[in-house]
Amino acid sequence: MALALTEEHTDLCAAASDFASRFADTLATREQLPAYGAGEPAPYWDELVKNGLHSLHISEEHGGQGGTVADTAIVVEEFARRLVPGPYVSTVLASAAVAAAGDCKAATRGLAEFAEGARGALVLPAGTVSAAAADGGWELRGTAPVLSLLSADFLVIGFAAGGDTRFALVDVRSAGVSRTAVPCTDLTRDAGTLELTGLLVGSEEILEGLSVVHVETLQAGLLAAEASGIMRWAVEASTAYAKMREQFGAPIGSFQAIKHKCANLLIAAELAAAAAWSALVSLDQDEDQQKLAAGAAISAAIVPSVEAVTEAVTIFGGIGFTWEHDAHLFWRRAMTLGAQVGSLSERLVATGKTALQLDRRIDIELPDEDPAFRARIGQLLDRAQTLTNEHDGGRWYSRGSQRTFLAEEGLAAPHWPAPYGLGATPAQQVVISQEYARRGLTPPSSVIGEWAMPTILAYGSDAVKEQFALPTLRGELIWCQLFSEPGAGSDLAGLATRAVKVEGGWELKGQKVWTSGAHEADWGICLARTDKDVPKHKGLSYFLIDMRSAGVEVRPLKQSTGDAEFNEVFLDSVFVPDAYLLGEPGQGWRITATTLQNERTQISSGVSVGTEEALRTMISQGRYSGSEDAAFTSLGRIAAVSSAIGALNLRETLRQVNGMQPGAGSSLAKVAHARLTREAASHVLALAGPGALFASAPGDAVTGQLAVPQVLIGGGTVEIQLNVIAERILGLPRS
Repeated sequence: MALALTEEHTDLCAAASDFASRFADTLATREQLPAYGAGEPAPYWDELVKNGLHSLHISEEHGGQGGTVADTAIVVEEFARRLVPGPYVSTVLASAAVAAAGDCKAATRGLAEFAEGARGALVLPAGTVSAAAADGGWELRGTAPVLSLLSADFLVIGFAAGGDTRFALVDVRSAGVSRTAVPCTDLTRDAGTLELTGLLVGSEEILEGLSVVHVETLQAGLLAAEASGIMRWAVEASTAYAKMREQFGAPIGSFQAIKHKCANLLIAAELAAAAAWSALVSLDQDEDQQKLAAGAAISAAIVPSVEAVTEAVTIFGGIGFTWEHDAHLFWRRAMTLGAQVGSLSERLVATGKTALQLDRRIDIELPDEDPAFRARIGQLLDRAQTLTNEHDGGRWYSRGSQRTFLAEEGLAAPHWPAPYGLGATPAQQVVISQEYARRGLTPPSSVIGEWAMPTILAYGSDAVKEQFALPTLRGELIWCQLFSEPGAGSDLAGLATRAVKVEGGWELKGQKVWTSGAHEADWGICLARTDKDVPKHKGLSYFLIDMRSAGVEVRPLKQSTGDAEFNEVFLDSVFVPDAYLLGEPGQGWRITATTLQNERTQISSGVSVGTEEALRTMISQGRYSGSEDAAFTSLGRIAAVSSAIGALNLRETLRQVNGMQPGAGSSLAKVAHARLTREAASHVLALAGPGALFASAPGDAVTGQLAVPQVLIGGGTVEIQLNVIAERILGLPRS
């Protein structure tokens, strides 16, 4: 997968890839490394300009293609994947900054120059450059390291003066500008030290209305797109190698250790793409949202890109450590990304301070929206707001309650088919979620019922559907999932619970474990073995069990936290009528796949996944040990990755809204979320300091740490999920 979320962007990505193949092949690049390092003109540049790939984000009025920065990011990502050399990224960074300025002489002149093919570089404000008032303008002095400095025709230079930060468009031939070549870490590009010795900048060089936050976010987003491309190369190249390279008589990709490395690379690459996309989307939002998005782009894309290539090299082995292999060229480029964004620690602190007050939010704009549908949903939710709920222990009893109204109007599970839902399309689900959010309403959840009911609707009789659907949606029935067993946790097909045919139904015997909510459930979905003489996946059947049936015994399991959310369930000759066998005997494994795929699609403008809440509480209450910067660094890190995971989930929704095939984002996000939960708990425990001596530790640090295993193990261990990602998504061979 890549940044592209629309067919148009997919086509643009293909065009960029084709251009790279024809004009910037890696073998040719290797032959010309000295020329690129010296800042000599890239041989493909005229062809690039002819194709308009340099000016996608420049308006037609100023000679460009009339697109957006997101369009340019598609090319940036693909060019990074193909290691296209030269000053492309530096140039589009500079021209995009100019395009973001207000209507002024400098912007008009600059856009015309860039549209014609001028090359550029961006110089962010730094303490090493000073400005003094002079002749109605400013005199700049100082030095700065700049990527693509030698090949640039124009520089966008930021500087602080009079308490404000300004940006100027400067011709490199101006008096007071000198450039000194310095060998660049990225061998496919040039770099140098910019020295300003009394450069005079007047009003006609100033880019009016250009904020430093916007420019920093623009830079973070486009560099994150480049990081995403580098990481995509790392995934693709190392996975291809793992399929081909043999050791001990088998492809190394069949070894679990290598599978996990490749799967982890894919997760990192997709988080990078999501973080880059989030930063680009934020350019149309307020500055606080931009700060959060830029922090995520740096933390979840730019910084991890170096480690991603490092990990790829460990898969390649010794060959990946040689000069002849391309790995070090990508590795070097990744190293230059973080060098361009300044101090990571300072950026994390700034992100943490912003995250203390708000979450990252992205509002989806729908193409071809039906206003009548939105109006109808709004009217129904307005009526729902006038109703109240009678709630007791997870159940709603009033027939006139808000929950009942939402269920009977199809708004409790709008993606279900009528008459229980609305059969809502992905776009309609977005509208419904937005209307819920505008009213501060939370869509009702039936928890395990959201997994059970789609399966019942697909395989149950009309009578069974009628029996369970609306009562579940109204909250009158609570469900549990009787899948895991003492000897069959992640290996679900290895279960031992038996179901034997008897008159009028089936008799079940066995033991289930780790069953959430079984102690309060009315019904359970149960997998049992009905044929022991066939392969284990084929001998399973899917049953609905009344949890109050004779022979059902529920024993709560007290967890390390002291709570008892899980249970052991013993089935001692439990009778299940034929009507409650879903599908045919032996279809249980296929039906179970339906259950596991039917988690509700949560669509919200809030993209963070909530792992930062404990840190936010600790800091806001001042209940932490250590320095303020350490606390905000922790919050910044967790909030940044949290928002990247949320953006990854949201992008899966957008794929469907745009009519594209769903990607693997939700599977990858589950692993990323489990790991972030673990990391967040460690941060909370560390910040609790001496307070962790007591059970009432700040941020509930002790309980939070003790609760981590249920996230790492529940629903299939992280390791099993990594195997699934490696085999089913990346196509690595089974062990």
